Amino acid sequence: MGLLDRISSKQETTAPPESIDLGAQGELLVVWPDGPRVALPAAQLRDQCPCASCIEEGTGRKLLDPATIPADIRPVELHGVGNYAIQIRWSDGHSTGIYTWGLLRRASGLPPG
Repeated sequence: MGLLDRISSKQETTAPPESIDLGAQGELLVVWPDGPRVALPAAQLRDQCPCASCIEEGTGRKLLDPATIPADIRPVELHGVGNYAIQIRWSDGHSTGIYTWGLLRRASGLPPG
């Protein structure tokens, strides 16, 4: 299999959230255009980090051990990435994950939208 066989040219078409805020417990409060408002626990999102330090690029195997995530993990900063994602700087110093709208919808338990 060649490199081009492994690269998907499909672009994500998930609509951006109407808003993303931080809750009192460090959760992300996301309001989607189709109505649902969801609270995503910080530890759940940190565990789903899609960066190359947390997920092996070639195989998709998870490298991050959930037991190493501090119980009091919190987002420290949120930055928009284009019109397709946010980047979160976490209280444990990690900041390389880019959370696409599709990833956030899946974490919310919602179908692509």
